[in-house]
Amino acid sequence: MTKSNTMWGGRFAEGPDAIMEAINASIGFDRRMARQDIEGSRAHAAMLAATGIVTASDAEAIREGLLTVLSEIESGTFDYSTALEDIHMNVEARLTELIGAPAGRLHTARSRNDQVALDFRMWVRDQADAAIDALPRLMAALVDQAEAGADWVMPGFTHLQTAQPVTWGHHMLAYVEMFARDLGRMQDARRRMNECPLGTAALAGTSFPIDREMTAKELGFDRPAANSLDAVSDRDFALEFLSAATICAMHLSRLAEELVIWSSAQFRFVRLSDRWSTGSSIMPQKRNPDAAELLRAKIGRILGAQVALLTVMKGLPLTYSKDMQEDKEQVFDAADSLMLALAAMTGMVSDMTAEKENLEAAASSGFSTATDLADWLVRVLDLPFREAHHVTGALVKLAEEAGIDLPELSMEQMHAVEPRITEDVFEVLGVRNSVASRTSYGGTAPDNVRAQAARWKEKLA
Repeated sequence: MTKSNTMWGGRFAEGPDAIMEAINASIGFDRRMARQDIEGSRAHAAMLAATGIVTASDAEAIREGLLTVLSEIESGTFDYSTALEDIHMNVEARLTELIGAPAGRLHTARSRNDQVALDFRMWVRDQADAAIDALPRLMAALVDQAEAGADWVMPGFTHLQTAQPVTWGHHMLAYVEMFARDLGRMQDARRRMNECPLGTAALAGTSFPIDREMTAKELGFDRPAANSLDAVSDRDFALEFLSAATICAMHLSRLAEELVIWSSAQFRFVRLSDRWSTGSSIMPQKRNPDAAELLRAKIGRILGAQVALLTVMKGLPLTYSKDMQEDKEQVFDAADSLMLALAAMTGMVSDMTAEKENLEAAASSGFSTATDLADWLVRVLDLPFREAHHVTGALVKLAEEAGIDLPELSMEQMHAVEPRITEDVFEVLGVRNSVASRTSYGGTAPDNVRAQAARWKEKLA
């Protein structure tokens, strides 16, 4: 393979020195787009032949030669050259070695500007497809957990303080809703990115009689991009992917944080399998939730990528500027991080065991049915809610001073605060009765959870 870059022709008398070559080259990272580059070039060659711009024999030689190049890349035998700057020129140079003069016709009616816009868009589209495929698997694992624990009682928290009893299934389904929104955002971004920039050339289009509809269809796009200036300089597709990925990573981080807390000796709500835990080099009793902790941190990389790309793009005039070479590495890293995080979380959720007895014991402490008591005072004794709130607070204080929970108060103790309370109050003070009563749509009642789990299983199927 040639090691010198002669594409500049006679314009420059001297080649770049080592520092310029190093800062200018992108082959160290954009080689990841090799498959997309070759797919785009094969579609472009077919179109050039169909429109009579190149001969059918030259186009066939180009298309077959590109398959050979792809085979070399995939087998690891391809010799990359930094002097050739990027994946486009590396592929074209090797193609020239393989088929000779016809390779020089491949770049007719296109520019590296629309070529890289195409390659990068296709690569990001593939990553969106991967996320769209992975998210339902995580959601299905959460639905399985929800179905198994539809009536398992646990504490619901605000401010990480015990608030009201909820069910394990209801808590799992909360994350299903979050990841469903992530799935919708990724699908929406994918629809919007599915316009083909190929054929817009350097920035103004081309005078050759190309068929952009043909290449768009061949490459799986809905349509060709409508404005050449925008097409070569648009990176919104990458920003939208990163935005969806960042929100998804935030949701993964929230769930990971709960798994870290829940698996601690102080909570003992869940047990993570050995596949997702590690030991300590010095403390033999430790089971560290390292996978969850690493997942919790992934948002930093993904959010960082979004901020980095926004910063690159924020002040660029139309159309292409070399700044845009800085658009890829952070997106590559973010996509890798997201896919790894989704796979790891799916594994953890599938394998984890909820400690049912510990969940219910925790739900039964911390005066978690205080709101149920206040609601009962309103419903049965017709107290204004603010007065019921005050009465309940006084009963909580009484129980706290006695070192007991609300269901353990005697009628005598309750009557000292509100004489009209009857024995019926104990029906709402148990945590199981509490969750069973939350039958409003979206509430935590076990029947609601089962219905929602069934709905999601049907949708995910």
